[in-house]
Amino acid sequence: MQRFDRIDALRGLAIVWMTAFHFGFDLVHAGLWQQNFYADPFWTGQRTAIVSLFLFCAGLGQAVAAQQAVRWPRFWRRWGQVAGCALLVSAGSALMFPHSWIYFGVLHGIAVMLVVARLTAGWGLWLWPLGALAIASKFIAAYAIDISTTAVFFNQKTVNWLGWITQKPITEDYVPIFPWLGVLWWGMAAGFWLLRHRPVWLQGAAPRPLAWLGRWSLPYYMLHQPLLIAAITGFTWFKT
Repeated sequence: MQRFDRIDALRGLAIVWMTAFHFGFDLVHAGLWQQNFYADPFWTGQRTAIVSLFLFCAGLGQAVAAQQAVRWPRFWRRWGQVAGCALLVSAGSALMFPHSWIYFGVLHGIAVMLVVARLTAGWGLWLWPLGALAIASKFIAAYAIDISTTAVFFNQKTVNWLGWITQKPITEDYVPIFPWLGVLWWGMAAGFWLLRHRPVWLQGAAPRPLAWLGRWSLPYYMLHQPLLIAAITGFTWFKT
């Protein structure tokens, strides 16, 4: 499968941004900095932007895979890696945050959305309005549910991964299907349009460090937090 360095570099940019974000979060968790990552719009807005960039890149990648006719066995191999890492994230977070462990974070969401993306890859231009509808559905449903008797049902952990909630669950990372599937669909739609009308925008040189990071995004994602936490823990230990 041909890779596009510029897509990898865009994903690499998201990785650098995510690393800086998590470094700040870890400093707060270690008691070395005073910030509110859960409520301050400066931080919650960044989280939204980072997740959006990751999912948009995932959509671009699925457009490339569809154009190059990547077969299902290869798709499932990659999907298995993502799903396996999602389970590891759940296990690790349960040890570190037993009362707010990650049961449907970004990797869990991507694992589900990749299957949906694969099944809808042939929908072409319909992905644009479907993406908008997926994003809008979260807010429409939240309003409709809030004035109905179904709020309790959709707020349950067994179904709140859909995203149609009126109360955000207590968890360290939460990336439900709606509205985030809409962002991935927009990435796919943009990818199909670029491959058909502006392929030169995806081809050509890109910053090598960012492209390298983007190419190895999954192992980097799994390793960066343990390494950051270990470095901060070591710093606090030597400091005292």
